[in-house]
Amino acid sequence: MKRKIYNELLSWKQERAGKVAIMIDGARRIGKSYIVEEFARHEYKSYILVDFNRMENNLLDIFESYLTNLDMFFNYLSLFFNVTLYERDSVIVFDEVQLYPKARAAIKYLVADGRYDYIETGSLVSINRNVKDIVIPSEEHRIDMYPMDFEEFLWAIGEEQLAPFIRQCYEKRLPAGPLHQKIMQHFRHYLIIGGMPQAVLTYIETGNFLKTDTVKRDILKLYKADIEKYAEGNETKVKAIFDEIPSALGRHEKKFHLATLKDTARYRDYESAFFWLSESRVVNICYNSTAPNIGLRLNEERTTLKCYMADTGLLISHAFSEKTVKSEDLYLKLALGKLELNEGMIIENVVAQMIRAAGYDLYFFSKYSKEVADDRMEIDFLLAKPVISNRHNISPVEVKSGSGYSLSSLTKLRKKYSSALAESYVLHTADVKMENEIVYLPLYMAGLL
Repeated sequence: MKRKIYNELLSWKQERAGKVAIMIDGARRIGKSYIVEEFARHEYKSYILVDFNRMENNLLDIFESYLTNLDMFFNYLSLFFNVTLYERDSVIVFDEVQLYPKARAAIKYLVADGRYDYIETGSLVSINRNVKDIVIPSEEHRIDMYPMDFEEFLWAIGEEQLAPFIRQCYEKRLPAGPLHQKIMQHFRHYLIIGGMPQAVLTYIETGNFLKTDTVKRDILKLYKADIEKYAEGNETKVKAIFDEIPSALGRHEKKFHLATLKDTARYRDYESAFFWLSESRVVNICYNSTAPNIGLRLNEERTTLKCYMADTGLLISHAFSEKTVKSEDLYLKLALGKLELNEGMIIENVVAQMIRAAGYDLYFFSKYSKEVADDRMEIDFLLAKPVISNRHNISPVEVKSGSGYSLSSLTKLRKKYSSALAESYVLHTADVKMENEIVYLPLYMAGLL
């Protein structure tokens, strides 16, 4: 399936010309190996893919014995895979490189040698974990890969013409008109299926939400197994956080309350567990910023956070039991927009997923005052726009899953912090409109902000 990261790989190949390797970092089952092999197959005369998850003894011997003698290393590697390597027209892929840190350390010398290009991939287990005994190569350019976004989902289901139309409507602030309902229907399917390529492919092949649900549950089991295997010393805390995510997002304010895990729980005791889940790309952490100005990170309050699933399709399977999915027609209600209970958590999660994939760090704004009503505010997201003009670069974003809603917090924020704010957005189920200097956009445009 077509992925945007392909163009990033193409830019790296053309612009860096072998001067640095590229490292693709992302959760398991998001399609890293597939897209890298597609790229290698189409953009090079030959390629070798070394999967360190399936390392044979003979191949291991080649790496152990000859990495310091590159002429012999390339000869043996070529013979082992029965692939002819061509100078400046072949690429060597180190898949799941975190499982063999020596290969990652050798990137410095492989790149300096200059004969071939190198692509590395890493997955659920943090790539940073296995670096104790190696020097991280500076000749390594890292990029993040995420689950398929809505535009990639449209490509996959054969609706390629809708993506540029949506972008045009966003840029010109025009309503989608008669196509809005059609796009919203696709967006609801995206909510249900999510962006894990295997789940998307299963839906395309079968058109069956329940069969797709089975695929998602298999991925969740894989993630839970990895927590048990790799979250050294933190297994219990990581699992507790992971299991609590649907309940936390089901609350009105969506904040993660550690007291639900343990009465005496403190953030410092769970910080490394949150970090593990974030680094593994299983979740997207959204921190409270105490002031909506240029330095969102400077005002970051790490003890107050929201914990979103990195893929909304997985969140739905994680939140509801198989029995509930089958007996309550959950997916049908979601597809028709008739699920009242918990739809807010699903909608907010997918917006977090979309704006994270667009390159933003996630922040929200929460302020409470017993005395002053105008100081009580909850804003779902704050986006730090890259262009700063007269300090107006923070865009507040409110997410609304229903048709009846108020904007009291946004109104208070715009009044109190007008000097710091750029455009204000409301993401809702309706079409594009402009009203009282607020831009109302349909949910499916979240990734374009």
